[in-house]
Amino acid sequence: MSFCLTDLQRIIRDTYDAKDRRRGVDGTFMWFMEEVGELAAALRVGDPDAQAAEFADVLAWLATLANSAGVDLEAAVQRKYGSGCPGCRQIPCACDQAEKP
Repeated sequence: MSFCLTDLQRIIRDTYDAKDRRRGVDGTFMWFMEEVGELAAALRVGDPDAQAAEFADVLAWLATLANSAGVDLEAAVQRKYGSGCPGCRQIPCACDQAEKP
């Protein structure tokens, strides 16, 4: 089954909304950062299964954080990256290597 970011946010909301509302944005952000740390550790170790699980956790907590903040992730990503690089608007990015992104 494939799904878009909107589907992911809905699944997360339907599954965890009551807990997420009690925790709030600040508590959710702390959990998100913990998962980012776990992803960093998995990347250092090099275990592909652990990496995949941690990427999924980070994405799920990002969706949770977006839900808590009232942000539609799919719309936000489309708005910022839908035309390519936000800086040069090209695919692939033609920005100077020293510049972000």
